[in-house]
Amino acid sequence: MGARASVTVRHLTRIEGHGNLVVEIEDGAVRRCDLEVVESPRFFEVLLKDRPWDEAPRIACRICGICSVAHATASVQAVEAALGVVPGPRLRALRRLNLAGEWLQSHVLHLGFLMAPDAFGAPSIVPLAGSHPDLVKRVLRLKRLANEICRTVSGRHVMPVSYHAGWSGYWPQVAELEALQAGLAAARADVAAFVAAFGALAWPAVERATEQVAAVEDDGAYPMMGGPLRTTAGRAAAPSAYRELLEEYLVEHSASKHVRPAGERGGGGATIRVGALARYALAHDRLHPDAAAAARRLGLDPATTNPFDAVPAQVVELVHAHAEAERLVTALLADPAPEAPVPPRRPQGGEGVGIVEAPRGTLIHDYRIGPDGRVARANCVIPTSQNLASLEADLRVFAPTLLDRPAAEITHALEMLVRAYDPCISCAVH
Repeated sequence: MGARASVTVRHLTRIEGHGNLVVEIEDGAVRRCDLEVVESPRFFEVLLKDRPWDEAPRIACRICGICSVAHATASVQAVEAALGVVPGPRLRALRRLNLAGEWLQSHVLHLGFLMAPDAFGAPSIVPLAGSHPDLVKRVLRLKRLANEICRTVSGRHVMPVSYHAGWSGYWPQVAELEALQAGLAAARADVAAFVAAFGALAWPAVERATEQVAAVEDDGAYPMMGGPLRTTAGRAAAPSAYRELLEEYLVEHSASKHVRPAGERGGGGATIRVGALARYALAHDRLHPDAAAAARRLGLDPATTNPFDAVPAQVVELVHAHAEAERLVTALLADPAPEAPVPPRRPQGGEGVGIVEAPRGTLIHDYRIGPDGRVARANCVIPTSQNLASLEADLRVFAPTLLDRPAAEITHALEMLVRAYDPCISCAVH
């Protein structure tokens, strides 16, 4: 196509939500590169405002059917921080088990349903059922197992409504935990086969360094349940001071906010990235040994600047989430009794920030609870919003390298890069 190309994709496929891609290249230079998020804003914060604080997690869990556990967890942690509630260790273990299950189901969904067709030259997972039936069966079994984790922990397969500040409205029975333990053990072969299948794949090379961010836990665990924000640039901030690192801003072509490093108002183009690749860069030494072995097999370098390496990073985290779920179920079986509710120390309310690592990256819920027991202010910072500026910058680097290809191949390659970021657009519009 020479030094000129124009790509317009209306309604990108195999992503969660609705978005368009517009790229224009002239004389080898990118003149326009917009990922247009075209869904109507959903106003999550307004839905939360003026509601009783105990309703917040039950509303937040419905923001997304894929990230429902992460939203419920971040929400309940924000409420607990505002009220001075410190949940007990078994309740935290129960929530972590549910989040590990969500990582498993989300990564399997993205890798198996959305990225595998690109890898194996199919338009969707449906033809793969004929050409790669074993892979598809493993994807479906792991997805079903992950949904069972949520049902075991919270009594529902999706959108848990059992999350309360300092207690859980549902506590699994011993028989349910034992059944889950057996299912996790049976899934080890599927997890290993998943690593083998993706270990044989090659992805495009795009090199662009960016600051990567994750909430790294203080106790040495792999990032999942939140903690201080840390970046590959050496910056750090407590959860309550997240605005010292992250700045939300608006762009004309998107219904989603974008996020940049705080202090970049001058238009310097600095970006951040969150998600599996950022977590791996910041905490790869904390992985379960099986996940670390998978990373070696996949050749995943913590210093990589290739956004396509988010795919093998998710494979590694899939292994870690499965191993973490097995560990947590064993621990809960050793002490299965429900914990007593923890009462608020500040029933008059206050400010509270809850941070977790959703499958797609760092998720922040920031609430102010008034003395009337209602949410007076809410702000949600979504992983996909944090990634959008980085994704557009990567597209600007990638697109000019494709100009010698046919138009259809250029379009497909750019769509693949969007999919590699695993955007959750319905979460991002607010």
